[in-house]
Amino acid sequence: MTTPEQTIPTALGPTPFVFHPSGQTCIEGPAFSRAFQAITWTTLLGSGYWLLTLWQQGKFGGDTGFNGLRAAGWFVLGWALLAWTTWHVMHSRARLDETGIHQTWMWDKHMAYEELAYAKLIRIRGLEWFMAPRFYVRTLMGKFAVFYVSSDHVQRECERLSAELAAFREF
Repeated sequence: MTTPEQTIPTALGPTPFVFHPSGQTCIEGPAFSRAFQAITWTTLLGSGYWLLTLWQQGKFGGDTGFNGLRAAGWFVLGWALLAWTTWHVMHSRARLDETGIHQTWMWDKHMAYEELAYAKLIRIRGLEWFMAPRFYVRTLMGKFAVFYVSSDHVQRECERLSAELAAFREF
């Protein structure tokens, strides 16, 4: 006669990958560099100034009043989208904690460690001040995500995670 504990089948599939950020339960940093944030703000303010100048010159239907602004509707909506993106660039954070990798963004991204099959930090050496390195991860099911990581200590943890995952997935 078997006991209930003996009839429980073992889980199928590979052993889940476990990662612990070094020295802390959570490592966090900005997703985008200060230089990229400054360029984003410059683009937003410059395009806003240009849009305002065109409106004041009557380039949208010859009216400098509300009707001219209404005629510029698609341009104003485009600028609003740029402003929304700028806000997210300024506030986006990348985090590695006990459960997985997270990034706050227009839609928050999350990838659990136990689902990871592949991870790689992609960067252009010498241009990290401008272009945030990307941490590319793929799950066992083929789903992938890209996390922006501009902080040095978060980049080091991503490299360590990538190396540990590669060693774990070797047979």
